Amino acid sequence: MKLDVLAIGAHPDDIELSCGGTVIRLVHQGRKVGILDLTEGELGTRGSREIRASEAADAAALLGAAVRENARIPDGNIENSHENRLKVIRVIRKYRPDVLLIPHPIDRHPDHEHAHTLAREAWFYAGLEKVEVREGSKLLEPFRPRAYYHFMQWFEFKPSFIVDVTPYYDQRLQAVRAFRSQFFDPESNERETVLSTPEFMEMVRTRLEYYGQRIGRTYGEPFFSPVPLAVPDLWSLNTTEP
Repeated sequence: MKLDVLAIGAHPDDIELSCGGTVIRLVHQGRKVGILDLTEGELGTRGSREIRASEAADAAALLGAAVRENARIPDGNIENSHENRLKVIRVIRKYRPDVLLIPHPIDRHPDHEHAHTLAREAWFYAGLEKVEVREGSKLLEPFRPRAYYHFMQWFEFKPSFIVDVTPYYDQRLQAVRAFRSQFFDPESNERETVLSTPEFMEMVRTRLEYYGQRIGRTYGEPFFSPVPLAVPDLWSLNTTEP
């Protein structure tokens, strides 16, 4: 299967929290979008790897993702090793996405920072012919996506662009809530974390509102591009009044 976009997150639920609305928008535009979770999130205070795998499958269906894979790199130990790079390169070459969505390099969670480095380096090395990766007995051809963009997690950055996700907010919220073990659930008896409080979900909403307002919409998801972005012409730019 050929993908248009591959979103790479450190843990199951990272994509839903950071760029789930963008994934849904792309799917509604007819694009094929895949998700690669680097770990199973087994170090999380709440839930288990089995529970989170089931939740991830439910969330992927709500997002409309064409495929979701897990690299099964140890949670809390996302090393930028040769072995781990090959795991990510295999997925990139297997699905040949034109664009990657990856974590920003600076974040509160070390796994997110390490996931950025691993994904960025895998992006580069995936295009080198002498880096050999196989899917079973099949040698996968070199392939490098044309672009990658950073999504926002805990720490904020000045975005290069903001995607209007207003029409897909409710669907996005359903995908996040598919991870019942991780977020606010008044019926849960597990220990509370920062993510499981009602205040965290409110923060997610208000952030989407803030970036939506920056582009004259209700909800928006911010992204950073490491290189300048070309536009077809000046008139096609959609900007709000200062």
